[in-house]
Amino acid sequence: MFFRQKRSGEHVDLQIVENRWENGRSRQRVVATVGRLDQLKQSGQLDGLLQSGAKFAEAVMVLSVHRRGEVPAIRQQRIGPALIFGRLWDALAIPQVIQRLLAGRRFEIPVERILFLTVLHRLFVSGSDRS
Repeated sequence: MFFRQKRSGEHVDLQIVENRWENGRSRQRVVATVGRLDQLKQSGQLDGLLQSGAKFAEAVMVLSVHRRGEVPAIRQQRIGPALIFGRLWDALAIPQVIQRLLAGRRFEIPVERILFLTVLHRLFVSGSDRS
């Protein structure tokens, strides 16, 4: 279904039209004539009608709210390879093991983070170093 403007004498009517197939051909059928377009715009009824109908189209509601800058706060949770592997890394106490093994050495770089990223990369980017 869609809106169509239909000239009728000196004014333009707004119609709701549907497409359907009959005998292998596309036919258009006027479902309703809403009214004169100029009067609907002037009175604000067209805006009200479209807003009322938009309640039933979730995607349209989200887009219109976004355009007005009224996006509601939603809870989001990031999940991905680094987060999942990070939880496993911590659950196995690998950072503590690395710190214990490096005790007494004076590294000025975060060795544990370097090892974490190296292992993460190796898990998710397979293949040899020469491929």
